Amino acid sequence: MSDTPICSAKGCRADAVWVLAWNNPKLHTPERRKTWLACEEHREHLSQFLGVRGFLKDVVLLKEWEELAP
Repeated sequence: MSDTPICSAKGCRADAVWVLAWNNPKLHTPERRKTWLACEEHREHLSQFLGVRGFLKDVVLLKEWEELAP
């Protein structure tokens, strides 16, 4: 099993490049961030899915996200 994060898109096994930080205001406190991971191919699709629902808060390169982690 690989330690490399993979894309969250259904059926995709590609390496993740992006972190999509999101929050469902009906379920989560305003500061809470859930994350989906995305490869280059699925970043736009997953971003649109979350954006249409008003959930998308930020899209960050995985490398940068990991550098910001406590």
